[in-house]
Order: sequence, then C-alpha cells, then structure tokens
Amino acid sequence: MTVGPAVAGGSAAAAAPVASAALPIRAAGVGFRYAGASDDALDGVDLDLPAGQVLLIVGPSGSGKSTLARAIAGLVPAEFPGAWRGSLRVGDVEVATATRTELAARVGIVFQDPGSQLVMERVTDDVAFGLENRAWPVLAMRGRVPEALAEVGLGGFEERRSTRLSGGEQQRLALAGVLAARPGVLVLDEPTANLDVAGTAALYERLGRLAGVGSTTIVLVEHRVEPAWSLAHLVLALDHAGRPIDLGPPADVLARSRGRLDDAGIWRPDGAPVARVRPDAGYVPAAVLDVDEAWYDYVRGEPVLHGVSIAVGRGERVALRGPNGSGKTTLLRLAMGLLRPGAGAIRVLGRDPARLTGRRLAEMVGYVVQDPELGFMADTVREEIELGLPADAGPWVSELARRLDLSLDRFADRNPYRLSGGEQRRLSLVTALARKPALLVLDEPTFGQDRLGHEALVATLDELAANGTAILAATHDDRFVATWADRTIDIEDGWLVGVERRVGPPATRSRRLRLRGARR
Repeated sequence: MTVGPAVAGGSAAAAAPVASAALPIRAAGVGFRYAGASDDALDGVDLDLPAGQVLLIVGPSGSGKSTLARAIAGLVPAEFPGAWRGSLRVGDVEVATATRTELAARVGIVFQDPGSQLVMERVTDDVAFGLENRAWPVLAMRGRVPEALAEVGLGGFEERRSTRLSGGEQQRLALAGVLAARPGVLVLDEPTANLDVAGTAALYERLGRLAGVGSTTIVLVEHRVEPAWSLAHLVLALDHAGRPIDLGPPADVLARSRGRLDDAGIWRPDGAPVARVRPDAGYVPAAVLDVDEAWYDYVRGEPVLHGVSIAVGRGERVALRGPNGSGKTTLLRLAMGLLRPGAGAIRVLGRDPARLTGRRLAEMVGYVVQDPELGFMADTVREEIELGLPADAGPWVSELARRLDLSLDRFADRNPYRLSGGEQRRLSLVTALARKPALLVLDEPTFGQDRLGHEALVATLDELAANGTAILAATHDDRFVATWADRTIDIEDGWLVGVERRVGPPATRSRRLRLRGARR
C-alpha cells in the first residue's frame, strides 16, 4: 500500500478517526499452559490496572511475562493452543472470548522481535499498513504517518527500506506503526532491548507524555528496569513458574520484596553492577580478528562503514558501541565472513573468513545474531545444541547449558521456537559457545536476560576468554560493558570515533598470560 495523492472529491478528505480512550485491565486467577508443555506459563495472576496508568511486568526469563503481554493483546489463547484459566478483561472485553478485531481496535503491541512485525518494503507504507486496515482515510493517513515516525525519532526515514534498518531502527518503526492508531492500551515487550541511549531516552520521554495525560494505558515488559520503574504506577513481579511474587506501587514492591526479587534473578532499579579487574593498558594480545581499512555499502556510493580498522586479540573481551544504525551489525557480519568489504581486508587467524567453507568457518567463529530464531535449524533444543558437534562434546555441552539455565533435563525436548525470548537468546549462546571458537561474535548478547542469566553469561564468557577465545560484542547495555569488557570501540555513522582501553593492576595481566600460555 502506498500513501499516494488523494483522489479529488473522494473520501480522502475525511478527518482522522478519534483515538481510543484509555482502558482499564483486570485479571482474576489468570493461568495458561501451552499445548504440550508440562508446566504452566502463568499461574494465579490477579491485577486491577485503572485506565491511563502504567503497569511494569518484571520477572526472570521464562516467567510468563511475554505470555501475559500476548494475552492482553488477545493473542493468547486465541493464536496459541493451550489451556486457559481465569478472567482477563480489557475494558469491557473478555480476551478469551473476544474476536481479534475487537481487541485490535483497543490494543497495540510491539513484540520482542520487531522484524517479525514489519510487513511492507518502505517505511512509510509499513506505518500506513495498520491504519489502512483500520479504514483510515487517505488524507488522515498522510498526515499521521510522518507524525508517528517523528514521535519515535524516525523523521526523514519515510522512503527508507524497512529491511535495511538496524535492529533498533526496526524497533522504533514497529512502535511507530502501533502508536499511529493511538490505541487505548499500548503493550511493549522489552521495547528498549535494541535501542541506544538516545533512543531509550526518547522512548521513555514519549511514554512519559502519554502517561502524563492518561490517554493510553501502558503495559511494559522490561529487564532494563531503571527508566521504567519511575514511570510505573504498578509493578507486577513474576517468579520462574509464572506465579506472582508481588503486585503494587513500585516503592512498595521494592521495600517488601527486595529479597524475593533478588532470589528470582530480577533486575532492581537500585542494583549497581560489580566492577571487574581488567588488564593493564600495556597489554596487547596477538590478533585473532584483524579488520584493516574496511569499507562497505549496501547501496553503491552510500557507504555504511568508512575505512574501519580494529583488532581483537586472543583472550580479549571487546565491546562495540554506537547508536542505532551506526554500522555495528554490518561490522560483525564482515568479521564473520557473511559480507565482503568493498575495500580493505578482513582476517581471522590470518585468513579471509569470506573464502572459508561453511564447516571451517563454523569451527573458527561463533556468531550470535540479534534475532535468535533466524539461526535455529532443529526441532528440539538438544538437536539444536548438538548439531555438528563431535560425539565427545556431550559433557561440556550439558554443563554449558546448565550454567546458562537451559538444563537439558528440562529443555532437551522443547521446541526452540516455543521458548521465551530470553531462553531463545541463551540457546543461541549455548550453540555458539559450545564449539569454543577462536573468535566469538555477539550481537546484543544480554537481550532479554534477567540478573542471574546476565551473571552466568559473563562468567562463561570470562572462562572462554581465559582460554584464548577473542570476543567482540555489539551492545547497548552499559551494565554489560561495565561488568565485562576489557576495551570498548565506539562507532558512529560508520566511522570509528573512539577506542578506550580499560586499566587494571598488572597482577591481572600476569594471570591472563599464564592461562593463555598454558593453552599453547
């Protein structure tokens, strides 16, 4: 669909539809078990959220947060087979019996994976698509589409191709498509996971304005709770079994349930990262990844990388930072050999990764993409993890899965596509880490992780680094950078703009050199 010139004298001159009024949300004894699952995803959820208020849902990975978000949007149980219990009402509509049309007119949802929500080739058309389905007049759409894009920081992106946007830009586009219709209830499932600092601040500024006027009821699912906590009127904390830990005003939940939140691995807004000891500034390890004056463009004459040069040494932990659309993922794909530079050279252990066979490349380099589902190839978790591994890898794989809270005793026969977002991320990490590659490339590795998952990931990456694996991680997670990185590399608009080497006592350097020497 293209928002083209209006036909003279047609209905295009009609005014924009009136925005939906904010709606209350009420749940009583809500429970749900997905078909084929042995445990409930939700169990005994009660809440009463007045119209125009903000609900923040927190909990460890796999606690049912996304299931509750889907239910409020009418996708559960309608689109997901399973056993439903209790009552969940959005306004005057019971979600278990409402039609999809009834709820779509009231609720807008932005999913964890924004790419799955984009349906049109051009940015303008993607935002207009939802409005057209709601029978908005053409002139009203023509005015509202650029307005919605500007609200999420995508002004001027109207003619861009949606598939060429970065992960964070796609997330903002999905949000614009939902906000355009001015829904009575807005559901956001980890909306800041792929956003940079500026994008996160802009999003919460917009949500703050919505909350301030009470025009929309907002439901937030978040692991990055710092900006969300102060915005919320109510916090619902869920445990690993999908049962409520606490429900109430944010300050009350923090005061009475701090210990239970910690035990469940839930991030708290007042939880500070623990600083790590890092190598001294004089330590320069031998390069595993060498990027030399790399240029790349998707459209001829419009480079997205401008002569970038970086090196990542054995045992080094490097964080790649930059705004959405700065070229981070493109640089990772070049390092992996998935793209070839237009100029310059890429070497992994002295070889061009783009010229290696798939098998040899997989032995040398591990890659975790932003969207884990894109990498899944098997029908069960066990098959996905063991795919292509030697027979003697079993003990290490089992231990790795256990460390990342994906124990094969529980998850072996699960379908990878039926896991929660955090569980899918951990599965992609297990499959990449299992081969102990020389180079590990990670794109937003902490996306969807609770506190315990974050700590387990950092510990596992530290062990791999101690044994010589070079690790390059693109991230917006400042907490992850503070607790993990030896060095940061900053990129902006495709240009390398800064390299920071962390400093620690010489004793750390000696320990790392001994470990690396032992491997040789």
